[in-house]
Amino acid sequence: MSKATDGHDLTRVGPGTVMGEMMRQYWIPAALSSELKADGDPMRLMLLGEALIAFRDSAGRVGVLDHQCPHRRTSLFLGRNEENGIRCVYHGWKFDVDGHCLEMPNVPPPQDFKEKVRAKSYRVREQAGLIWVYMGSRAEAPPLPMHEALFVPEQDLTITMLQREANWLQGLEGDIDTSHFGFLHAGHIKAEDFEEGHPARHTVANRAPEYKIADTEWGTMYGAYRPDPDGRMHWRMAHFSLPFWTQTPNADFSDHVVAKAWVPMDDTHTMLISIYGGRAKGATYSTSKLKSGGGIGGADPLEYLPNSTDWFGRWRPVQNAGNDWQIDREAMRSNLIYSGIRNIVMQDQAVTESMGPIVDHTKEHLAPSDIMISRTRRRLLNVARAFAENGTVPPGVDDTEVFWKARAGSFYADAEIDWLEAYQEQLKSAIRWPAPAQQAAE
Repeated sequence: MSKATDGHDLTRVGPGTVMGEMMRQYWIPAALSSELKADGDPMRLMLLGEALIAFRDSAGRVGVLDHQCPHRRTSLFLGRNEENGIRCVYHGWKFDVDGHCLEMPNVPPPQDFKEKVRAKSYRVREQAGLIWVYMGSRAEAPPLPMHEALFVPEQDLTITMLQREANWLQGLEGDIDTSHFGFLHAGHIKAEDFEEGHPARHTVANRAPEYKIADTEWGTMYGAYRPDPDGRMHWRMAHFSLPFWTQTPNADFSDHVVAKAWVPMDDTHTMLISIYGGRAKGATYSTSKLKSGGGIGGADPLEYLPNSTDWFGRWRPVQNAGNDWQIDREAMRSNLIYSGIRNIVMQDQAVTESMGPIVDHTKEHLAPSDIMISRTRRRLLNVARAFAENGTVPPGVDDTEVFWKARAGSFYADAEIDWLEAYQEQLKSAIRWPAPAQQAAE
């Protein structure tokens, strides 16, 4: 990335920015449904640089509003969530989940003008245990994205939340940078530590894979390939889906169901929402067993600080920049953990947060191993600028079924078969959750 303007357009997400306006065309996962209780405390919610509040009313509906009351700009976070509305404590003005002013109790009835006042609000839906927010300006909101993981029954889903103190893009790029696995996560492991045929064996036997890259209907995809001694090719297929989704390849392709959203809270804070479903629940390289009986390492459970009511008070890890991510130099020296940092997710967290709040892309020296990153940046810029300049609707906003065509994971294939043909063949035999159209038919 050589142009400062490219870096700026990629990373800034507030109102009026090129990337922020493109992202506002999609539904955005913002919180767990379980974080809001009917008539419970309102919650501060920072989303795409906008300070909002979220609350669940008496009937169970969720409202997401500008946190400032349209009367005198007092924060509605201080408000009373009661009787199907949020009431400002300053003068008692009350608003429903759609922002309509219901009551102006400090104004004499003949002078009441509540029908002319509305708090800024965003449309909300709930699916897969998540609260989704549409921040675009369309009169009719588009459909929700059809990521396969979102159609797994909720009892078979695992959803984790984790806040990262860094720009959304540098977090996302860690997921589409496949060659780092053999170093950051598995630098202390030898190929012979794995059983023959284990999919992770290839990532340490050959730590410098070659790549195939393609633009897709949903974003971009890569296939990292390594030849197997028996003449087959080992593939790790993964995806970037617009505007901020990834599917990582750290499990078997046939039953791997994952969708990860790198949701920008603002330019320097990101909420990572990881959705794992069905048969792939927890079945990733991080939990794989070695011949010795131990694991890859770094698979310790996430530890969180207590949530606070601050704008950035939710889902913060105990391991953070303030304590150097609890790096264990002795574990590093003894080669027990290559990075010295517990938990694979926190290893990613540490390296991307250590880059600073927003990476200066003009100072990077990208290598051939970064081809997926450079292609994805270009795809993002092209889509965002086409919308800004010509109003071109971004891919997947209306044609949401394109996301269902993406599946990540590792597999073996005949070395002579084209990589995209091999991918399509694997899709045919994969265990898949029903597409939305199939579910409706059933």
